[in-house]
Amino acid sequence: MKVLFIGDVVGENGLDLLHKALPKLKSEHKPDVIIVNGENSHKYGTGITEKEARELFSLGADVITGGNHSLRKCDIDFYEKNEFVLCPANFNMANEKCGVCVLDMGKYSLCVVSLIGTVFLDANRNPFFEMDNILKKYKNMPIFVDFHAEATSEKYALGFYLDGKVSAVVGTHTHIQTNDEHILPNGTAYITDAGSTCALDSVLGMKKEPCITKQKYLCPVKFEVAKGAGNVCGVVIDIDNTTHKALSIDKVNLKIN
Repeated sequence: MKVLFIGDVVGENGLDLLHKALPKLKSEHKPDVIIVNGENSHKYGTGITEKEARELFSLGADVITGGNHSLRKCDIDFYEKNEFVLCPANFNMANEKCGVCVLDMGKYSLCVVSLIGTVFLDANRNPFFEMDNILKKYKNMPIFVDFHAEATSEKYALGFYLDGKVSAVVGTHTHIQTNDEHILPNGTAYITDAGSTCALDSVLGMKKEPCITKQKYLCPVKFEVAKGAGNVCGVVIDIDNTTHKALSIDKVNLKIN
C-alpha cells in the first residue's frame, strides 16, 4: 500500500498549489491513499471549515488531519460529524472519534491517527499514553500517525516509542521539511517534519512584512496568507500489506509556479 501524505496546506494559495500539483503527484507515485494536513487551509491561513474540507476531498484527499489550529474556525462537533476529518486525538475536549479513523479499502485497511505534541504547545493529553490506548483498540492493521509537534526531541521520542507498533510517524507543524526521512530499526517510517504547501516567498505561508514586524517589535499584527509560487511538500510511504512495516519513505518537494 502506497500512502501519499501532504504537509500543512496554508490558505487559499496552498489549496491552489495543491490543485496544480496533485495530478502530477498521482501520476508519478500512484498512491492508494492520500492524506492531507488541512489545519491551516482556511483562507486566512489558520483553521478549517466544511468549505475547505470539501475542496480537499474533491482534490483527492481520503483523510484530512489536524493540529493546534484545528478548532480556530469550527467547534469540536465538526470532527464528531466528519469521520475522515481529524483533529488531534489527544485534544482535551476530543474523543477517539475526532482523531482516529479507519479507511476500508477492501483487501486492506489503514488506520490514520492525528496527534499533537505537548512541548511548547498548549497543554493537552499526553500523546504517549493516548497512543497506548489507541493501540489497544486498533490491532492487526497498518497505522499512520501524523504527529503535529513543535519539538524535534518529542517527535523523535514518540517515533522510537512507536517503532514496530505503527507503520509511520510523520511530523508536521513547523512547515519546514526536514532531511531525516528513514525507516526506524523495527520497521516504522519516520520524518521529523513533512514540510508544508504554501508560497515560497513567505514566512511559513504568511506575508513577510507582518511577520518581521512581530518578531522585531514583539507586537500584535494581522497575518495575511502569502500568494504566488511555492512548494508542495510531503512524503510517499510504501507499506507492506502483510507485515504492516514500512518498505520505503521518500520526500515530496514539488515547485509550483
